[in-house]
Amino acid sequence: MTLRTAKGPAAVLAGALAFALFGCASNDASAPSAAGTASGGTTQAGQPDVNGDGKVVIGVLSPGDINDKGYYESFVVGAEKFATEKGWQVIKRGSVPATEALAAARALCQQGVDMVALGASELKDAIPASEEPVCAKTAWYVPSSENVPQTARTVISSDDPNQSMLAAGYATGLLMQQKNATKAGFVTGMEADFSVNAAKAFKAGIRMVVPKAELVTTYTGDFNDSAKAREAVQAQLSQGVKVIYPYLGGATDAAAKLAAGGGAITLTPGTDRCDSTDPRFDISVIFDPGAYFAAALELFAKGEMQLGTTKVWHLGKDAYPTVKICSPTAEQTQKMDAFIADVGADKIDTKAEVAKLGS
Repeated sequence: MTLRTAKGPAAVLAGALAFALFGCASNDASAPSAAGTASGGTTQAGQPDVNGDGKVVIGVLSPGDINDKGYYESFVVGAEKFATEKGWQVIKRGSVPATEALAAARALCQQGVDMVALGASELKDAIPASEEPVCAKTAWYVPSSENVPQTARTVISSDDPNQSMLAAGYATGLLMQQKNATKAGFVTGMEADFSVNAAKAFKAGIRMVVPKAELVTTYTGDFNDSAKAREAVQAQLSQGVKVIYPYLGGATDAAAKLAAGGGAITLTPGTDRCDSTDPRFDISVIFDPGAYFAAALELFAKGEMQLGTTKVWHLGKDAYPTVKICSPTAEQTQKMDAFIADVGADKIDTKAEVAKLGS
């Protein structure tokens, strides 16, 4: 699972802000702003009914459980909410193996979709279908990590996980400082570049507040296996950790519930769940793919979505990504707001902080 757009380190693109790819789009109470970066591209004729069949159909492929109450579900919910408002149809398929991505994308195109949207970058092997005749009259939306190349047929949405994960660690450090805690835990799935780098950034953020903090990291090998996640959480609790970040997919709730029951501070991997009581979360780390996707669909509806472009979302400049402590003190709120503002103003070099404190 690539837990974001796409939860792997994404390159921050530089460029003028005179025109941003994504305009403000409705996402419940919050609308993503257009402060990030975009590069120029081409606009397909006929958007949103790209294939000209009189209806608009959005096809969504996800590598994970689209009912996980987290990252994967958020992506689908965002599409369905927008489509319902517009009278569009959504065809969705979850738990698509990477090995079947290309065939699954071709199948969507054969069903007459106007857009193929990939829920995470693990399905990047589907992208070559965008150049095939069967998918000639489709637009493509792809959450990005460093291993997803920009093509003339795709719209890429990206962020820099160093920013959100460093901020997640900083927020965690504030709560650890309050509890005089020095040991935190990070439970994730595969030991891949993106998950290893996420753990490093998280550790660095904690150490900006608690310099001698220790991070125990466990790779279960599966983002959706709840039994493995609970086993890892229990092992970490037994080692005395006071924070557990379940950086997971479908196994998130099982892990968070056990962690919270053990008295640990818990964080969300992507969505705002501060209102959740079962499980309880203390920090929401929000890189909501549904919000990003809604912004793309808004432009698509207006006939203004440009293929061959990348939008980079920036902490402290855009509404998302962001991090919030669910029940903060006034001092914690002030410090968190200042941290996010400093990242947005480039006063904090997140890459340098991770390199210095994350090893």
